[in-house]
Amino acid sequence: MEEPSKTWRIRDLSAAIDEPEAAVRARALAAVGLSEAEVQSFRIARRSLDARRRGGKRSLRFALQADVVLQPGGEGAAFQSAVKQGRVAQLAAPGSLLVEERHASLSRARVAVVGAGPAGLFAALVLARNGVAVDLIDRGAALPERGRALAGFLRSRTPDPENNLLYGEGGAGTYSDGKLYTRIDHPLEAPLIAELIAAGAPDDIAVDARAHIGTDRLHRILPHLRGELDRSGVRFHWNTRVEGFACGGDPKQIRALATSRGEIAADAVIFAPGHSARDTLRALAEQGLAVAGKPFQFGVRVEHPQDLVTRARHGSSPEAQQLGPAYYGLVCKAGQGLPAAHSFCMCPGGQIVASVSAPGFLCTNGMSNSRHSSPWANAALVVTLGPSDFGPEPFAGVEFQEAMESSFFEAGGGDYHAPAQRVPDFLAGRESTGDFATSYKLGAAPGRIDALLPTPVRDALRRALLRFERNIPGFAGPEGLLVGVESRSSGPVRLPRDEATRRATGFLNLYPVGEGAGHAGGIMSAAIDGARSAQSLLTLGTGA
Repeated sequence: MEEPSKTWRIRDLSAAIDEPEAAVRARALAAVGLSEAEVQSFRIARRSLDARRRGGKRSLRFALQADVVLQPGGEGAAFQSAVKQGRVAQLAAPGSLLVEERHASLSRARVAVVGAGPAGLFAALVLARNGVAVDLIDRGAALPERGRALAGFLRSRTPDPENNLLYGEGGAGTYSDGKLYTRIDHPLEAPLIAELIAAGAPDDIAVDARAHIGTDRLHRILPHLRGELDRSGVRFHWNTRVEGFACGGDPKQIRALATSRGEIAADAVIFAPGHSARDTLRALAEQGLAVAGKPFQFGVRVEHPQDLVTRARHGSSPEAQQLGPAYYGLVCKAGQGLPAAHSFCMCPGGQIVASVSAPGFLCTNGMSNSRHSSPWANAALVVTLGPSDFGPEPFAGVEFQEAMESSFFEAGGGDYHAPAQRVPDFLAGRESTGDFATSYKLGAAPGRIDALLPTPVRDALRRALLRFERNIPGFAGPEGLLVGVESRSSGPVRLPRDEATRRATGFLNLYPVGEGAGHAGGIMSAAIDGARSAQSLLTLGTGA
């Protein structure tokens, strides 16, 4: 059998903003001692903007990595020298959604996947591709009905507790903006990205280091994924809330799920509830599901005119005009007795939204469409809190979230207006006056965010804002607006599992996955987590 071709990653490349790919290719090959005749294929594999100042001047370039496959005999002495110097490295083979051999117990089994967010959707896809019957269950609705419920909330200011920005097809990520970058490096990332591209995502998400689909495109991609699952035999159960486990003689073995629409038999369960299914987690904890508190991120949204951010990050050169709205990622390290703070989920050309699922609570989030067409830039400014801050009990973090979301709801007037405070007023400890210009459609009301936040969080954010002013002039100025609260950037609980089998503590056929289970953070990491657990189930079987 012929040995498969090796793929090599060329690192530390750069290119001018408007440099043709042919020129980049020629320089990259020359840098590692390759001629065109020795190369079978070449592609840009990773691209990120480098806007650092050099010699006191702004220099906009792309930092690149490229993948090459060589012709037989193409690994000459110059190339081998580049490998030894670390400028080139062989890539591991990409992962596959298929498993070589599934466990015999799955030949006639039905697996229930709870939650139609990225972890649940891709777990279901992996199972179905490997010939397993799947029931996909979500307390919310498919996208068309979910969209109508959200529009109703914006008109009436009365949230639907089952169909909202958090529950329904695609999960909370459907109304974020489809950021796909992640801090993990896993072989399954490439095939999952390929599935998204096949469903309609732009090809450049496979290259862009800050890949972003956009809320509008997500709403076109999700029906394609649903169609693929439907053709693979997946049965959908929308508007179906899981309320309990039904076990047989062995309390470690789930035989069915008790739901709001009756019992659904299951030989195994992949549990991807999302980070806001508080009622479900509490109900299942009473039945023996292990739950532990964990650190999570907490803070506010900050909003600026997008032009302010773009000028500060890109400048006003002709090259800058080609780049579109600028992104930022800012970090203020711990110091002066205060915790670290950082920006998160930055939405260039985006808007602030009310990420709520129940009356009486207010939480904000950010989203942006694929063209980043809003005149506003927003991001979360967050501090990481843990059990030492709110208590060691499993649901102490949830109770802290609820208390803060309730106080911000009341401070905004009890009708989903969000408390808002200009950055200079937050720093000075005074209420802002006058009208607020903001992308938040439900309106902002003057609020003492500095008084509503816990003191350590307030002080850490004050310190961070002054630090970020050095990165982006005007960040802490009067055009900066704080809108709160941002309390669900990540979940405050974890469902413990065995990391070898990925099964939940105390169960033989339950697999907790994704953000809501405390094992991921963001669309891509959640999708990978769901896919990995599906593959583990395929290998280990139903536990019966």
